[in-house]
Amino acid sequence: MLKKGSLTGLLLFGIFFGAGNLIFPPSLGALSGGNFWPAIAGFVLSGVGIAVLTLVIGTLNPKGYVHEISTKISPLYATIYLVALYLAIGPFFAIPRTATTAYEVGIAPLLPSGVAGLGLVIFTVIYFAIAYLIALNPSKILDSIGRILTPVFAILIVILVVLGAAKYGSHPTQEAVGTYANAAFGTGFLEGYNTLDALAAVAFSVIAVQTLKQLGFTSKKEYISTIWVVGIVVALAFSALYIGLGFLGNHFPVPQDIMTGDTNKGVYVLSQATQAIFGSSAQIFLAVMVAMTCFTTTVGLIVATAEFFQKTFPRFSYKVYTTAFTLIGFAIANVGLNAIITYSVPVLLLLYPITITIVMMVMLNRLVPLSKLGMQITMGVVSVLSFLVVLASQFKWEGVSNMINHLPFADASMPWLVPALLGLALSLVLPGKQKAESFEIDQL
Repeated sequence: MLKKGSLTGLLLFGIFFGAGNLIFPPSLGALSGGNFWPAIAGFVLSGVGIAVLTLVIGTLNPKGYVHEISTKISPLYATIYLVALYLAIGPFFAIPRTATTAYEVGIAPLLPSGVAGLGLVIFTVIYFAIAYLIALNPSKILDSIGRILTPVFAILIVILVVLGAAKYGSHPTQEAVGTYANAAFGTGFLEGYNTLDALAAVAFSVIAVQTLKQLGFTSKKEYISTIWVVGIVVALAFSALYIGLGFLGNHFPVPQDIMTGDTNKGVYVLSQATQAIFGSSAQIFLAVMVAMTCFTTTVGLIVATAEFFQKTFPRFSYKVYTTAFTLIGFAIANVGLNAIITYSVPVLLLLYPITITIVMMVMLNRLVPLSKLGMQITMGVVSVLSFLVVLASQFKWEGVSNMINHLPFADASMPWLVPALLGLALSLVLPGKQKAESFEIDQL
């Protein structure tokens, strides 16, 4: 059990882990200043805790989230939600972000400042052309590269964090910036959304089940125990990495013009810390490692998203979807890393509360029967409230924002939590209760 769980956990850590996960913790560390610990606590809760719980709960049912949502809410709701989720972890956000992260962390520091825009275009043309060719015929070679590169890259980051902590750990922190000054936990919680890992866990739970099937189990109890071991391994690996990178960003001396400018703080800390600790030539090695790690993630996301859409909407072929998603990813990548992060926030503010509520609902249903009507009401309320949060923020609807801010936990960026809990409580008393589906070990 421990061996199977540890091996699967490390594999899934490698699947989750992309270089994009590197840029948010050091940025949080730099911006949170003296409020680092509550900020990183919020970040780990949403970026790790919710993601791992989503993975574990999804893996407990080999039929996956699509079946859970379809039977508990409706097939139409499941389709709309999963389409939005796959577009978010695919061509609209995650795919272009891997390309821009590879460029800005690894390649841009090697180029003269005046050619940054042209350099990004040339890099992404080559990057996506190769990714497209491999995605058309995905093979085990890509998976092998990912399994080798990701652990090596993670070890190098650990070395960077340890040496960085030894060198800069005593350096004083700067003052907290923006909302980190008075709402550090809530800001960190929202920043954890940017990792996209909780959303990706919905899709990756399918990969987890397929991986576990190959290992073979003698009993249902062994399978379930192994899943929890997987969750613990992934959680510990990510938490250690995030806290270490955040601590480095918190103590690394970032110039004031960088702190107040548009430069991505996480990219700056990673690049400058690498050069300061290992020397300027280390940037070349960092560039190769980041580019390769991002590249395997890019191809994997193109393949996963194209396969989902081809299965859900079979009118078009896998090649058509692959071509479309590659071109979309290429186009969005060229707007720049900070722009991608900025415009992704509204969608994440919509999808994350829905995802978390689905996980809570599925988890509670495994313990007690729940009313289908109650579950539908719960998801309807959370979905509408999440839409209102996004619309009020985007269109400056102060009246709506004030109403939402009076809800419990709004200061922690979770105004949807109490309505979700009330909906689930309602599901306990309304008629038409459903029991969670069980499965037999021979299904694996």
